[in-house]
Amino acid sequence: MSSILSSAPRVVNLGLESFTESVTRNGGDALHLDWKPPGDADPALAWQLAGLMGDADDPQSAGARIDRANAVACERIIAARPLLVDVALRADNIWPEMKTGRLLLHAGAPVEWRDMCGPMRGAMTGAAMYEGWADTPQAATALLERGEIGFAQCHDFKAVGPMSGIISASMPLFVVRNATHGNLAYTNLNEGIGKCLRFGANSPDVLARLKWFEQVLAPTLKAATLAQCERDGNGVDLKSIQAQALLMGDEVHSRNAAATALYFMQMATALSRTAVPQAHVRESLEFLSRNSQFFLNLSMAACKAIMDAAHGIECSSVVTATARNGTTTAIRVSGLGNAWFEAPSAMPAGLYFPGFRAQDANPDLGDSAITETAGYGGLSIAASPALTLLVGGSVADANAYSRLMYEITTTKNPALSLPNLEFDGAPTGMDIRKIVDSGILPVVTTGIAHKEAGIGQIGAGIVRPPMACYVKAVKALAAKLGVSAG
Repeated sequence: MSSILSSAPRVVNLGLESFTESVTRNGGDALHLDWKPPGDADPALAWQLAGLMGDADDPQSAGARIDRANAVACERIIAARPLLVDVALRADNIWPEMKTGRLLLHAGAPVEWRDMCGPMRGAMTGAAMYEGWADTPQAATALLERGEIGFAQCHDFKAVGPMSGIISASMPLFVVRNATHGNLAYTNLNEGIGKCLRFGANSPDVLARLKWFEQVLAPTLKAATLAQCERDGNGVDLKSIQAQALLMGDEVHSRNAAATALYFMQMATALSRTAVPQAHVRESLEFLSRNSQFFLNLSMAACKAIMDAAHGIECSSVVTATARNGTTTAIRVSGLGNAWFEAPSAMPAGLYFPGFRAQDANPDLGDSAITETAGYGGLSIAASPALTLLVGGSVADANAYSRLMYEITTTKNPALSLPNLEFDGAPTGMDIRKIVDSGILPVVTTGIAHKEAGIGQIGAGIVRPPMACYVKAVKALAAKLGVSAG
C-alpha cells in the first residue's frame, strides 16, 4: 500500500486558512502560507508591476530606471544629518501667511471641516481659543464652520505634527536643518500623554500649558539650543540621538524614553552656560523629566528633514511621507511630486487605558508615521522589547515584524543598528512596488485618540496603512513611465 494512503496527510495550504481545519481535525499536519496573489489580486495591476520591476538585460527599462532612482533616494536618506538648530518662538515668524490671516496647519492630507474627525475638530477649536480668536468652544466652532479660519497641511509647510498636528501662529517651533542637504523642517513642542491638544482636548488646563510653552519652555529651550550650537558649531545631532536610542530600547516613535533622556542631558548641560532664570530652568527640566515622549516631535522633524531630501527624484518609487488626518491615510512618493495617494484610515489595534475600549477609538491619525517612512517606528520595532505588548505577542514577534519589513524596503541603514537582529541596519526606503507585489504592508506604531473631541489619548498600538494608497501610487507611476496594463 502506498505510504501516502497509510500515513497522516501533510499539507501546505494556500488561500483560506480555514481549509487547514479539516486536515488537522483528522490527525494531519497543515502548514498555512500567508500568501496573496501579486498585484493585489488585480491581473492588470500585476502586469503593470511586472513592467515596473528591474530588468538586468535592459538598463533603459522602466524598472531599471526606478532601481537607479531608488538607490539615489536611499543614499540621500542614509547620508542625511538632521540637526536641531533653533527654537522659533512663534510660528508666524517662520510663515508670513500666519501674520496676514487666520491659518491653522493640520496633520495628514487636505481635509474639509465637514469631513474632519472629532479629535481634529477639538484641536482646531482649542487652537482658535489659544490664539484669542474666540472665547468659548462654541464661538470657535462657529468661526470654523463659517470658513473664517483657513486650513493647510503641515507637510506643505515643511512641518509635521503628531496626531491632529495643529500648529497656529503663536506656537513655538523646533527648527531642524539637514546639514547634508541644507533643507529645513519644523514641528511643535510635545505636550506629554493623555489630555492634550493634539488628541483633541481643549480645556483651560490644556490651553494654559500651551501658553506656558510659549512664555517659559520655548525661550528656555531656545537658549539651550543656541548654547549647544555655539559650543559645537552645528547643533543638536538628532540622528545621533535616534541611533543611540535604538540601542537603548526605543524605536523612536511610540517609545522615546531613551531619546528624551539623551536630549535632556544635552539641554541640562547647555542651560548651565546660559543666563536663563533659574526658576525657568527648573520648571522646564522638571517638565522634560516627566514627559518621556518629549523627543517624539524632534524625531518626527528629523525624519521630515531626512525624507524631504529624498523627495523629487525622477522615477523613484520610494515613499517619502506617510500622513493621516483621522479620516484618510495618505502617502507621497519621491518620483510623483506632491500628489497624495489616499484611502480611508484603518483602526489601530492595541492596548487601551482603563475605562476605554476599541469602540471608543478614532481611526488612525497624525503625521508621526514619517518616522516609519524613514526606517524608525514599526520598521525598527525589534529594537524595542518594551513595545512587545503593542504587537500582541512576544519579543520574537516584534523581531519578525522588523524582518518582514526588509521585504518591502530598498536597503538597510548601517547607521541605525537593531540589536535583536544581530545589529543589522534598519529597513530603509519603502518601495511601493514591493508593497503591492508582496501584499506586505508597513507596520506603524501609534497612539490612539478617542473619537470624540476633548477626551484625548486612550491607548497605543499598531496599525497598517491601507493597501489602496500604494495601489494608487503604483498606477500613477506606471502611467507616468508609460507602462500599460496590458
